[in-house]
Amino acid sequence: MTHLTIASWNVNGLRACGQKGFPAWLETSGVDIAALQEVRATESQLPADLRAPPGWTSCFAPAVKAGYSGVGLYLRRPLDRWQSGCGEARFDDEGRLQRAELGNLLIVNGYFPNGNGSLLEGGKRSNDRIPFKLDFYRKVFDMVAPDFAAGRPILVMGDFNTAHTELDLARPKANVTCSGFTPIERAEFDRWLRAGWIDTFRYFHPGQAGHYSWWSQRFGVREKNIGWRLDYVLASPGALPFLRSAFISREVLGSDHCPVGVVLDAAVLSA
Repeated sequence: MTHLTIASWNVNGLRACGQKGFPAWLETSGVDIAALQEVRATESQLPADLRAPPGWTSCFAPAVKAGYSGVGLYLRRPLDRWQSGCGEARFDDEGRLQRAELGNLLIVNGYFPNGNGSLLEGGKRSNDRIPFKLDFYRKVFDMVAPDFAAGRPILVMGDFNTAHTELDLARPKANVTCSGFTPIERAEFDRWLRAGWIDTFRYFHPGQAGHYSWWSQRFGVREKNIGWRLDYVLASPGALPFLRSAFISREVLGSDHCPVGVVLDAAVLSA
């Protein structure tokens, strides 16, 4: 194996996505590692073809609340080590994080919270959960800081629930007060990049608009590409020399999100 293809996908319910082609995608897409968010099931609730596909190592971190959140990983090779959660119950009870090690490569699979809170008059939602969301960002940032400082190759991937710049959503002016595009959320994303994290898709596709990973399920929205780029693979400087490309697989259906990912030189495993 000379290259390693790693994808991240918010499947919006793995059992539902499983009925819309997920097993075929897993086998034919060429991915070596798939990090999933919003699994919405415990391992025991998954059918066999999703729980333990032949030829794959799988591990899951579900939420305490049934049918909510949850993350999972599929890998074509055994893991050296993995753990669920970040050690803080308010996040771990929601099944939001996995940390996996393959050789020297550290993969962090995160389902970053949505900042939407209570339902308001007129059908809109408050931004009550933004503080919780930002606390999670900071927790993950601090958790990987020692490995980052040591120069280790790290990928933090998942649904970040934030469109970073105006290039990352179709209608920025209409959404500046909506969670996912408020100044305070974007500023936290800025902080990661200022610290040295690399937005891998922008590294290979700078300045290009129209590349999104989530679309509302309202009729015609995806076809018109009225979307948001909410899903990312962030790389540490230690991973940068091994990056070969980054992609968004808009053509892949089965969820309101699509897969995003990177291709790395397999030498990253022994870096």
